[in-house]
Amino acid sequence: MLAVIRKEINTFFASSVGYLVIGIFLILNGLFLWVFKGQFNILDSGFSDLSPFFLIAPWILLFLIPAVTMRSISEEKKQGTLELLLTKPIKLWQLVLGKYLGSLFLIIIALVPSLLYILTVYQLGNPTGNLDVGSTVGSYIALLLLSGSYTAIGTFSSSITNNQIVAFLIGLFLCFMFYFGFSGLANYQFLGDADYMIEQIGIQLHYERISQGIIDTRDIIYFVSIIALFVFLTTIVLKKYSKKNILKFASFAAIAVILVNLGGSNFYNRFDLTADHRFTLSKATKNLLKEAEVPISIDVLLEGNFPSEFRRLQGETKQILEEFNAINPSIQYVFTNPIEEEEFRKETLEELQRLGLTPMEVSVRESGKTEIETVVPWAIMNYQNRSIKVALVKNTIGATTEERVNNSIQQLEYVFADALKKLIHPKKHKIAVLKGNGQLPDVKIADFIKTLQEYYFVGAFTLDSVATNPEKTLQDLQKFDLVINAKPTEPFSEKEKYVLDQFVMSGGKSLWLLESVAMEIDSLFTPQSKGSAIAFMQDLRLGDALFSYGVRINPVLVNDLYSAPLMLASGQGNDTQFTPHPWFYASLTKSTSDHPIVKNIESVKFEFSNQIDTLKNNLSKTILLSSSERSKLEGIPIEIRLDNIIGQKPDIKSYTDGHHNLAVLLEGKFKSAYKDRVKPLKLDTPQDISKATKMVVIADGDVIKNGIRKGRPIALGYDPYLNLQYGNKEFLLNTVNYLLDDSGLMEARGKEINIAFLDIEKVTENRTFWQVLNIIIPLLILGLFGVAFSFIRKRKYQK
Repeated sequence: MLAVIRKEINTFFASSVGYLVIGIFLILNGLFLWVFKGQFNILDSGFSDLSPFFLIAPWILLFLIPAVTMRSISEEKKQGTLELLLTKPIKLWQLVLGKYLGSLFLIIIALVPSLLYILTVYQLGNPTGNLDVGSTVGSYIALLLLSGSYTAIGTFSSSITNNQIVAFLIGLFLCFMFYFGFSGLANYQFLGDADYMIEQIGIQLHYERISQGIIDTRDIIYFVSIIALFVFLTTIVLKKYSKKNILKFASFAAIAVILVNLGGSNFYNRFDLTADHRFTLSKATKNLLKEAEVPISIDVLLEGNFPSEFRRLQGETKQILEEFNAINPSIQYVFTNPIEEEEFRKETLEELQRLGLTPMEVSVRESGKTEIETVVPWAIMNYQNRSIKVALVKNTIGATTEERVNNSIQQLEYVFADALKKLIHPKKHKIAVLKGNGQLPDVKIADFIKTLQEYYFVGAFTLDSVATNPEKTLQDLQKFDLVINAKPTEPFSEKEKYVLDQFVMSGGKSLWLLESVAMEIDSLFTPQSKGSAIAFMQDLRLGDALFSYGVRINPVLVNDLYSAPLMLASGQGNDTQFTPHPWFYASLTKSTSDHPIVKNIESVKFEFSNQIDTLKNNLSKTILLSSSERSKLEGIPIEIRLDNIIGQKPDIKSYTDGHHNLAVLLEGKFKSAYKDRVKPLKLDTPQDISKATKMVVIADGDVIKNGIRKGRPIALGYDPYLNLQYGNKEFLLNTVNYLLDDSGLMEARGKEINIAFLDIEKVTENRTFWQVLNIIIPLLILGLFGVAFSFIRKRKYQK
């Protein structure tokens, strides 16, 4: 068999045709990947990976491999040397396997120069070396398996005719059908539920799955069975059986392949080779997927010709949904382009806006040109008679293209899993919104409460009955899982405070939005104030309780250079104009923490926030949000005058205090504020140490307050004058989800995914160099191989 392999290699490289075929393959790869404009151009993609190469390689190999294999057996039959070979001490299956392995080795030789592409991308990464080696290895494994399948099909095609051209055309047709034909056929809707089964027969699905960096035993079994099937078919064709017997053997072989693949689909394993394990779903997500019994369909509106950043988002979305499907085949997805029909484009965009699927106009600079594209980065998940919208893009104020792509991809697993949880899990947690101590009125927290109601049961709760029936008040409060105390302005009595304390001791979660300083932005704009107001201390009598829990809210104001502007009106009537002015009491906090509550969220806007000190105890404390480094504290009482701020330059040198804590997460077993103290009322089972629980303390009640326009609430965190969406709602929703999350989905939100980008400066400065390098060097390698091969061959025969 080794002699047959050597014969194949010697015959191929003994003529100029072999070098011509491989040379054309290398030139086509070089032009498409490094020169021609389009989705396969690596330099224009902006990403430091070889996915364009592995995307285009199956199509180029589609022509290369039949060209290599077309003469392997057909030429032997034509020249009558096949019978001569069979007289040698070699079995027929060894002859076929030798022909197959010889051709495959030639293909591997053709692929070797592509290793130069890895070096190029490695050097152009930002930073240098920012390349996912594991994913690249997986992609090459996929390419080798694809080449092996194409080669087996090409060898079979060469065995059924003695004409090389006919063998080439048959091989080309069969390779095309196996790679694209079945996948294309699966797209037709009339097939119904059979579409996925048909797609499984084709090569494309299995190739793309491995090329992502996932080694799935089902895909390995598929490729091995396809190779074995066509090698076996080649053998029985050369046995010169009757057509009837050939059909019988072929039928048995096809049935055996089907049975092997069915068995493999029931017992399989997957190995994630990617550096960041991006395709390893969290345990909570897997459990959630397994619970979905009724078919779930996902319509992804991210289809079309996009700039490179959205092509990457599209690809990552497909991959995460493929992972979902691998765990639960009842989850099906389809990508569509809602604005594909130009004549209905305007009406479609208006309808999308009405449904809340807001399109994006994106400006992307590629190859020195700026392009404006309309993208609809949304998905719709459908379950029984319900559906839910899933936002695929995460916009961040001031974010670069790289940051936007990275942040969006980081959250894909979480946003889809979160939507699935809302669809298949009924609400079970209850949230109490405290009233009766001057908390924010309903209209000012309406938007956040409405958002919470999508996940939880939400109800108002007052502590008025504490005075008459404290035991029942506590029992009623303990029916809730979380308490939200949103900006109280009236002090809590000892009895009210004790009931809240015992709620914490019983394991209840709490979200405190408290202020130790009384100051409202509206007080600066009353006719009487004339742009001036006094900030003074506000004692809610919660200090001792918070102190026991490990925090203290100090009666000071945080003055922060990194802040949201204040919009002031000038003019009257239709001539009214709104102008932004620096306003240093509205801190904009951007967390760099990896904690899932704040990871990748938009900047959160505060208003007259206070500072939080953390105290030493046995609780775990996590600083969620803090002011910028350029901030300072102002003691009270203090007069706040618009005249002293608007139009005045701040004293930059005074902003040297550094970060100040604005939001803190506390976790563990809390000590009661009334431990070793006289209790203000008698309860049947008072507790001094809590069960393991959590709470978040925020030193500003305005974080939860939405704006009001024409008497109606607007979206929390939305600034209608600047058309900016701050991260208040996302931050608070993440906080509540984290406090109440018993499924572990927040683990998926904290997932770290590294998106490798190219160094645009390097690409721009040395573009021509890298283009020439990746086209000329592979050809030089091929030429040197040819010279060496010819020299060795001549020397061998001279002896």
